[in-house]
Amino acid sequence: MPKEHHSDGVKRITVSMPDETYQALDRLVQQRGFDNRSQAVSEMIHQHAAQHLEKIGTEVMAGTLTLVYDESKSALLRDLSRIFREHIAEVISSQHVLLEEDHVLEVILMQGPAKTLREIANKLITCKGVKTAQLTLTPHLIPPLHAKRARD
Repeated sequence: MPKEHHSDGVKRITVSMPDETYQALDRLVQQRGFDNRSQAVSEMIHQHAAQHLEKIGTEVMAGTLTLVYDESKSALLRDLSRIFREHIAEVISSQHVLLEEDHVLEVILMQGPAKTLREIANKLITCKGVKTAQLTLTPHLIPPLHAKRARD
């Protein structure tokens, strides 16, 4: 087991990698503007862990679903609204942006079990008129919208 040092909540590890991977890491640090390699590696591990938790399906996660659709399709807006209402506990809010030629870009903020969020995304992408859908999840949660009141 590698020796870990504790300092201000940060743990230090040593990582060995092939030269090609090391060079790719340095390019990534430079191109994305990370302060250092540790920050880049930490972010990549965080993203990989989030993807793993997403695959498990039971973890509660926050996320965005980005849709592009053709609002001229007669039943589409009704179908989208019906799905949002069916999942009112998971759908927090949405941002609706009009694009050219009757197209709309909509970003939906959601939170719930990863499996449920994927099911919502699948329902939406199959609606006639939806062109694309992209679900992005994170294990970081949205704080409760309303604080619990103490009972008198």
